[in-house]
Amino acid sequence: MQKAQRKAPARRPVNLSLDQALLAEARGLTTNLSATVEGLLGTFVAQEKARRRDEEARLERVIDALNEFHEEHGFLSDEFPSF
Repeated sequence: MQKAQRKAPARRPVNLSLDQALLAEARGLTTNLSATVEGLLGTFVAQEKARRRDEEARLERVIDALNEFHEEHGFLSDEFPSF
């Protein structure tokens, strides 16, 4: 039987403006700068997605609590006449 081969993700070259000293130091610390940057970028993307998901969930909880408050107590502005 043949093993199914995983297809490598599509890649494209990009231009970045980076601090020269930092770039030189990073190249001295890794044998594959592209893979290192790609891994760090992947981590950043995952963390940012999680942060945004958490923020959205927090906002939804606030909206739910406010809606509950309004159902129980009505709107605070109901006490004042509108002109």
